[in-house]
Amino acid sequence: MRIALFAETYLPNVSGVVTHVHALRVGLENLGHQVLVICGDNSYGRHLLKDNVLYCPGYVSQKFYDYTLSRPWSLERVKYLNDFNPDIVHLHTEFGIGMFGMYWAQSHDVPLVYTLHTMYDDYIYYIAPRPFIPAARSLSHKFFARYIKAADAITGPSQKCQDYVDALNLQRSVHIIPNPVELDKFDPAQIDPSAVEAVRQRLGLTADCDYVLFVGRLGKEKSADDLIRCWAAAVQPEDKLKLLIVGEGPVRVELQQLTTSLGADDRILLPGKVEHADIPPYLALGSLYATASLSDTNSISMLEGMACGLPVLQKYDPINADQIIEGVNGFVFRDAAELRQKLKAWQALTPELKAAFSRSTRQSVANHSYEALASRLLEVYAEAAAVHKLTPHRSLPLKLTRQLKSAAARIYKRPRIFDKRKD
Repeated sequence: MRIALFAETYLPNVSGVVTHVHALRVGLENLGHQVLVICGDNSYGRHLLKDNVLYCPGYVSQKFYDYTLSRPWSLERVKYLNDFNPDIVHLHTEFGIGMFGMYWAQSHDVPLVYTLHTMYDDYIYYIAPRPFIPAARSLSHKFFARYIKAADAITGPSQKCQDYVDALNLQRSVHIIPNPVELDKFDPAQIDPSAVEAVRQRLGLTADCDYVLFVGRLGKEKSADDLIRCWAAAVQPEDKLKLLIVGEGPVRVELQQLTTSLGADDRILLPGKVEHADIPPYLALGSLYATASLSDTNSISMLEGMACGLPVLQKYDPINADQIIEGVNGFVFRDAAELRQKLKAWQALTPELKAAFSRSTRQSVANHSYEALASRLLEVYAEAAAVHKLTPHRSLPLKLTRQLKSAAARIYKRPRIFDKRKD
């Protein structure tokens, strides 16, 4: 089967969506399928097909993770897709690249699968001032509904995705398929002890403390400020517990200031940006993973911590309540008092019980391999193809096609970014 995966960005950029798309690509290829990734990338300034990845030019957005946002229409891109001739189009983005993928699938009568990765209601503040958030949210619902309506099948990594679709009053079912994790890379037995010791020395970490980690982009939606407040209230220096918030992002300075204002610099460390390839030794020196984020659907960083054997301290999220099972792969807390209670319960365990807890946590994500993800999606692809045959052909209206071309010509035609050849 030939499968086209559309993502707004791809490696070497790193994000949860990029990790998911790469895992799916590898899993599908390992199962013998042909995959083409179509993504935005401003490194080349032109369309470039390299190692089965089609890089599409665009402009870098400072607000959105410094990713390249590409135009929703390109004749050159059409030619590449026509040459590949995919059996399935699978969208992992809703912006320029995703819009193009939806157009191409509809105009070529190809089954369309859409994965809803992000709860965009939690990101509206990036683009709209506070007074305009309600109006922006309403517009975003109409925008994303277009993809949900157009898709022959929809997937998402958690129940939150189904709830989002239901909130838009769209009668569509979402296939809940958890995110993948690279189990071997985060196997504690495979992580070099000298690399772990190097991290310990670099951060000045002592051996008499237990370390609890959060890893991720430090944006407002991750609620790291909530985690810091809870930790500062729940943990005292004599508890021999320290929280490491690993990552970079627009609120990192604010988080450091908050930590200082709470007098918690001795209990909370923010070491800054760490490349994804260098994360395993950080996780390996930890004892637990913690998160207060309510915006994540099925956090890949959390799954990586679990694959490393770190039980999770998760702030209660009723929609994702099934992700953490008390005593099996972590604990759930609602406030600082409950966080302290759960930390004390973990500290009271014998070394043998802690080791068993770690093994149980790792086992809970054992079915999140790349091949498992690909196998589940292949079942969805088969369903989408069957549904597509029974559905009247839904090509884009000519008026909308003209609007896409016109918008691309007005917004994206920037000589300093694109080459001058006709696209």
